[in-house]
Amino acid sequence: MKNTFMAAGLTAALFVPLAAEAFTTSRGVRVNPVNELIFEVIPKSSGTFDEFWCGASEYARRVKGAKWQDSIHVVQGRNTSVTTGRRSAVQFTLSPQQVGVSAPLQGWLSLGIKPGNSMSVQQARSYCDQSPVRY
Repeated sequence: MKNTFMAAGLTAALFVPLAAEAFTTSRGVRVNPVNELIFEVIPKSSGTFDEFWCGASEYARRVKGAKWQDSIHVVQGRNTSVTTGRRSAVQFTLSPQQVGVSAPLQGWLSLGIKPGNSMSVQQARSYCDQSPVRY
């Protein structure tokens, strides 16, 4: 009986670090870990290019401890969130080789939210500073 409780406690403890890494940006964009290497950015609405990259940058820097020159890579483009079930989320990683992501075959400029697209943490952070356009 004692071993059953100990095993249950250890199992629960394994899930605590992932739950503790959930993060929300100042704009209300949520970022959840999918596993140790992949995280997904989930905006409040359908999401913009800026929201996805800003959220990825903030999470990489603040939670994962990434340096400004580290690269963030898209693992999965806009799709249903695996952590919340919301209709719009994008998955990112700081370890593309370990998750099997390769650069897209579209030239040297790799901007977008398709698998393989990437930019530095600093470049992605610049999308956090852009004010929404209002008319």
